[in-house]
Amino acid sequence: MAGPTLSEVARAAGVSLATASRAINGSANRTVGADLRERVLATAARMGYTPDPSAQAMARGRTTTVGLVVHDIADPYFSSLAAGVSDAADREGLLVTLTSTQHSPARELAFVELMDRQRARALVLGGGRLSTSGDGGTPPDALRDALVRYRDGGGRVALVGQALGDLPAVEIANRQGAADLATALHGLGYRSFGVLAGPTGHRTAVDRAAGFAEALAALGSPVDDTAVVPCEFTRDGGFAGMQELLARTGPGGPPRAVLAVNDVMAVGAMAAARDAGLAVPRDVAVAGFDDIVTLRDVVPGLTTVRIPLVEVGQVALRLALGLPVGLDLPGVVHEVSPGRVEVRGTVVLRESTPSL
Repeated sequence: MAGPTLSEVARAAGVSLATASRAINGSANRTVGADLRERVLATAARMGYTPDPSAQAMARGRTTTVGLVVHDIADPYFSSLAAGVSDAADREGLLVTLTSTQHSPARELAFVELMDRQRARALVLGGGRLSTSGDGGTPPDALRDALVRYRDGGGRVALVGQALGDLPAVEIANRQGAADLATALHGLGYRSFGVLAGPTGHRTAVDRAAGFAEALAALGSPVDDTAVVPCEFTRDGGFAGMQELLARTGPGGPPRAVLAVNDVMAVGAMAAARDAGLAVPRDVAVAGFDDIVTLRDVVPGLTTVRIPLVEVGQVALRLALGLPVGLDLPGVVHEVSPGRVEVRGTVVLRESTPSL
């Protein structure tokens, strides 16, 4: 037998259907007095009425869903970020819907538009922005416009990596972290460098490669253009990039130290070096960026720039919801301005880059 309808609950409570709906489902712009609401809820409970989640979402304006967009869930960077977002969402009684774009701007845009149609409470876009121009510059206007429409319709949004327009963002200090890493390697005695630079249209990759090269140039050890290799932002991209770098090597041998602009690329680079008969770090030192959790199993231990990825996810979700950042990581996480948080990396020196 079907349960009671909302109309039947309203009649039993002696209120209008609209009042019963606002008392049970909530409302984006109208409220019901506490006594009246209690009467309606008590009547609904006595009659065994079960609210319709879709009706509640329509009445309140937004669902209890958070959309999370990452580029590759198999990448430990993004799984750690997702863990932080999920943890913060759980504390707020929200559910996370996750999609992996596989680095496709079209998939990213499609998911944003889907979450808008489904009235998701908030959206978090994880990872660096992509550019169709191939120069690492401004991402497609369509994504920014879709996010602005979503926000203007009552949704909440935050980006991780770089800012986009005036939307809230957790910005990673990629250029500064790479510069700090370059300075540390130079201090260990390295003077010959290569860079596995990632895709030319990926802003995070561009910022990291540029920060590394700029710092070395200022220290008097510029990176030769032939030692900068564009490649995919993946483990296999790092493998192929290192193969290409070694193929370009002259009589003097490969660069003494190689930066891969993320850790999974660095893991691929070390594998390629071994396949070529080179030992890491004896023949070529390798460094990465992010300090993903799987590095604990990598031998030799990988030098990198540590980003607190789980905390970044927590901060991003709280920022999207308009809540205080609420994390005490002095010198690492700080608010640049309202709606903007910067996260700084910490250089971690390990066995892959010993002192010379």
